[in-house]
Amino acid sequence: MLLMKDIAVLVRNARKEQKATQVELAQFANVGTRFVRDVEDGKESVQFDKLMRVLSTLGLKVEIAR
Repeated sequence: MLLMKDIAVLVRNARKEQKATQVELAQFANVGTRFVRDVEDGKESVQFDKLMRVLSTLGLKVEIAR
């Protein structure tokens, strides 16, 4: 099971690989800089729709399988 702390590492690494700052990612994903910081800190209580925008902006995909 993927936990928020795992997502945090994936987001941070993807952002750094793309040489983007937290501010730039926030602007591209249309979210606040604080939100990006919360995601990268592994906060559990982030809004799903905003998280999906951040992941999409970084080219990351979520797959739900049964």
